[in-house]
Amino acid sequence: METGYSILSMTLLLVFVIDPIGNVPILLAILKDVDKKRHLPIIAREMTFGLIILFTFLFFGKSFLELFHLETESVTIAGGVIFFIIGIRLIFPGSKDSSLYPSDGEPFLVPIALPLVAGPSTLATLIVMANTYQGHMKDLSLALFLSWLISTIILILSPFFYKILKDKGLMALERLMGMLLLIMSVQMFVNGLRGLAPSFH
Repeated sequence: METGYSILSMTLLLVFVIDPIGNVPILLAILKDVDKKRHLPIIAREMTFGLIILFTFLFFGKSFLELFHLETESVTIAGGVIFFIIGIRLIFPGSKDSSLYPSDGEPFLVPIALPLVAGPSTLATLIVMANTYQGHMKDLSLALFLSWLISTIILILSPFFYKILKDKGLMALERLMGMLLLIMSVQMFVNGLRGLAPSFH
């Protein structure tokens, strides 16, 4: 596996799962009653918390797998299912009102760092990737940092993106991300089945 390609593919996958584009309107709703001068410090602080949580989970994810004696192929298939569900939700979103978090006061850790950035889907993804790329933890760490950096930039520029793209533009980008994630999920599922195939003979 070529290092450059693996870092790029892992970075894109993590960006799709974190879904910063889809989080733009949610973030704006959370911060709507907060002084605009506080937006940048809050986002920077919460994203830092999120990064710490993500890296902690990345390096302890392998221990989690070993604790429950999970096989690589099983985790790969489970990851494919998770990504498939995320992709479906991106393409066919439910009610927007149900996804908004309370915006009373200034947020601290919740709901931006958790679960907007380090949500269950992202943490599950890190478990899968840490197990799949066991010999490439440096590449995976770099990919995680790059995906976090991209997400941070997008969220910092959220008012700018919202003014340009509006609701329809954001929805179109989110659905495109969902379609790409669906393709990746099917490939992961196929790879998992190929890995398990010899055990059925």
